[in-house]
Amino acid sequence: MSELIGVDECESFTVKQVQDLYRRYVSRSQVNLMTSFGFGRELVESAEGAWIETRGGRKILDVTGGVGVLNHGHNHPRILQARRNFAERRRMEVHKAFFSPYLAALSHNIAELLPGDLKISYFPNSGAEANEGAIKMAYKYHGGRRNTILRSDISFHGKTLGAGSLTGSSENSFQFPGLPGIVVHPYGDIPAVRAAIEAARTPDGTCDVYAIMVEPFSASSMRCWSESDLYELRRLCDANDIILIFDEVYTGWGKTGSLFYFMRYPGLLPDILVYSKSLGGGKASIAGYTAREPVFRKAYDRLSDVILHSTTYYGFGEETATAIEAVNIVVEDDYPARARQIERILGPGLQNIHKRHPDVVGRVSGVGSLWGVFLTGGPKVLDLAAKLAPGFSGDPQFRTKLITLAVIADLYREHGIVSYYSPNADNPLVVAPTLAIEQKDVEYFLDSLDKTLAKGLPRLLARFVREKVGSRWPAGS
Repeated sequence: MSELIGVDECESFTVKQVQDLYRRYVSRSQVNLMTSFGFGRELVESAEGAWIETRGGRKILDVTGGVGVLNHGHNHPRILQARRNFAERRRMEVHKAFFSPYLAALSHNIAELLPGDLKISYFPNSGAEANEGAIKMAYKYHGGRRNTILRSDISFHGKTLGAGSLTGSSENSFQFPGLPGIVVHPYGDIPAVRAAIEAARTPDGTCDVYAIMVEPFSASSMRCWSESDLYELRRLCDANDIILIFDEVYTGWGKTGSLFYFMRYPGLLPDILVYSKSLGGGKASIAGYTAREPVFRKAYDRLSDVILHSTTYYGFGEETATAIEAVNIVVEDDYPARARQIERILGPGLQNIHKRHPDVVGRVSGVGSLWGVFLTGGPKVLDLAAKLAPGFSGDPQFRTKLITLAVIADLYREHGIVSYYSPNADNPLVVAPTLAIEQKDVEYFLDSLDKTLAKGLPRLLARFVREKVGSRWPAGS
């Protein structure tokens, strides 16, 4: 038997050893992508709040927010203590023959926090799985008699076969088999939704749409449905007995300035709400979907259907205990208010950068602690490069992607800031820090982005291409 690696040994690996193992056992292409940036050539020693420390002792400001996972920041002390207590007391993790007090308490707490009769919760492991559970419940609610589901053209609901087929992002560029009966409409377009519902009627006039999947605020494109259109969606679903599903996997738990984005609008209710990411406090992989009580009762509340959507790890003890603490922190420390405070600094700051660099920043958009900087411009030679670069032939967003990647690389190299861009829609540079970030750190990011953009695109692009891609483009092109 070959020698196995232990935890202590792997924690002493060099960057080269980690990269070699990735190439052999994970993905060579992932190594090629990540080593295009400084953060692909360093290892992390520790992390706390909004900051990361590398093995070399370098302090890195993290404005990615873990792509929605780190509303609480890295290693929140209360989250760590809750997990430590669970382990030290030798609590039982999971057992199908016993009830879980943690699952019961988490379900209660979420019902207390959500409006209306959103009361019945399931807790799978990921946002994609939660979205699939919501779709299954909607389909089962109609007893399999309806076959059409609506989603938007720029949606992002996950990468499993079912959730992936409901995802419109170019990140899911390969066409895997998926759910039947999907009808696509432009994001935020109520007339198109209305037309799709009418087009899906059967000859006897019955509506064939069983669900509409909606991101009230699209975290990957920084677009949102208007207040009036969200209410109209609710009216259309009520009139046609369609299950309205709100996907707030990214935007939930205070990120946008309200507990969930839809809750800023009084009386607005989805039939099923889906959430994940920061539910686990940055430590646990747990998701949830909560249904209105009548929807759940009709779909599943009978003995023969009680396990139609359950998993081995449903109610996993440490995960649900962690989520209880994570949710309590969100409420007790008023994370929505923290997001609004971040918005008061980040919003005007980014708008000012837009005014100072109109040739590079096309626009900025966002809410709470979730913002996008839409970069533009660049030399015309980029269009030729898009046609010639391996893997990018015909990519209409190649220019935007390359510009944004050059900015990300400079922020990390020169200012010690790790950021990312959205692969969906217009590919914005995403600024989505933890809600634990301090004001001075937000201001440091804004100052650093201003200094980076002040270098000008030719200089930024030339250095990025020369160092990362190996191009021969001249610095002044």
